Amino acid sequence: MDFEGEDVTGIVVVCLLIIALGLTVAGIETIARFDVLAAGESAVGFLAAGNFSVGVLSTGIFSVGIFAAGIFSVGIFAIGIFSIGIFSFGIYAAGFYAVQRHIKASQ
Repeated sequence: MDFEGEDVTGIVVVCLLIIALGLTVAGIETIARFDVLAAGESAVGFLAAGNFSVGVLSTGIFSVGIFAAGIFSVGIFAIGIFSIGIFSFGIYAAGFYAVQRHIKASQ
């Protein structure tokens, strides 16, 4: 059985989601004065979603975090049209392990 580094990413994200779910069910709303679940125009928290978001898992137009997804994303694991990170995926990606995806027009 071969083990690849990309397999760890999904496991880590699922574990972080389970931790956030457990904290939410337990009634814990903040960790170090940051929301566990944050959403809005600008969101800062463990799981953040918004136009401008910062968090461990963040998604939005402009997102910064360990796992970031958005049009402009910066993080260790970044997914977006413009992404910067160690492991990044996007049309314009920059990083040590960058995957650039070029979309061709269908005919």
